[in-house]
Amino acid sequence: MLLHGIFPPITTPFYPDGNVYYKKLESNVERYSRTPCAGIVVLGSTGEAILLSDQERRDVLKSAREAAAPNKVLVAGTGVESAIETLRLTEYAAELGYDVAMVRTPHYYKKQMQPANILAFYRTVADRSPLPVIIYNFPQATGYDMPADLVIELAEHPNVIGIKESSGAVEKVRKMVEGTRHIKRSATVTETFDAVTPRMLAAEASGSNGNGGELVQVGTVAGSLSTSKPSSAAVSVVGKLKTRQKEAGFQVLVGAAQKLHPSLDAGAAGAILAFACIAPTACYEIYAAWKEGDAELARLKQDRIARAAEHIVGDFGVSGIKHGMDLNGYFGGPARLPLLPLTGEGKAEVESLLADIRN
Repeated sequence: MLLHGIFPPITTPFYPDGNVYYKKLESNVERYSRTPCAGIVVLGSTGEAILLSDQERRDVLKSAREAAAPNKVLVAGTGVESAIETLRLTEYAAELGYDVAMVRTPHYYKKQMQPANILAFYRTVADRSPLPVIIYNFPQATGYDMPADLVIELAEHPNVIGIKESSGAVEKVRKMVEGTRHIKRSATVTETFDAVTPRMLAAEASGSNGNGGELVQVGTVAGSLSTSKPSSAAVSVVGKLKTRQKEAGFQVLVGAAQKLHPSLDAGAAGAILAFACIAPTACYEIYAAWKEGDAELARLKQDRIARAAEHIVGDFGVSGIKHGMDLNGYFGGPARLPLLPLTGEGKAEVESLLADIRN
């Protein structure tokens, strides 16, 4: 699965009494689906997943899945402290039609989180997971920072396709990219090299998007499709959807919006950004400028959001992100206790930081 581009790790909306507000969740997902973001992450840290019950997690996954556009890559945060519970939630996400499982590092028993423990955990999950797995390293929240060497070792597993690295350490990103450069994997993409999801293929095969049913391979530059290894030039057609293969390798995504541009320069494939919950287009513009090779424009776009991203996400957290969403036309609403709403002073600061980032 191609993970290039920008992904908002969506928030979970709540009523004032603390119950999940599913209609607002669906509304937010529908709106994110109309942005240039590559996909949507559900039940990440910004989604307050750790504050939800097991049933609420399942219901949130279901609600978001039903509202998402078929061309958006859907990533389910399924990491729980135990491997067996992680697999149960991952299997449920697969049943719903999610594309990727994002599994955070177990961290509660910190002294026991030695390399052997982490390797056993992720290998067990990856061996049995029906979805490709991306590691989720968020030391600011977990107190555990997975070493780059351990990530490089896990990257050899064929079902571990990437990592969300939220430490903000650009040199660590560079080390992981360099250490996994030898891993060669391909992903199915559209003619314009966007990700192809199973939901897109299912819609085309069913005929709901016009023609349907039959997969037709229409040729390669070399003129043959009979080789055992798929060519990146091979084109397959399902309904009206033309697809081909693109080399993806092990994909490193970052989580610090204020360091997106240097992280992309270091080799990151994309980013899962809490700030993209507030301003997805502003984050995408950095990626798009970098992709086009316009370093100066990428730098200008990066400078535009850097201070707001660092302070709102880093200092105010979920409550600040949700207030920023309210300002920009999404539904943020309250966070769940023990997270408290912003003070008047905090709201004013968030509003000032977002004064020229209203998209």
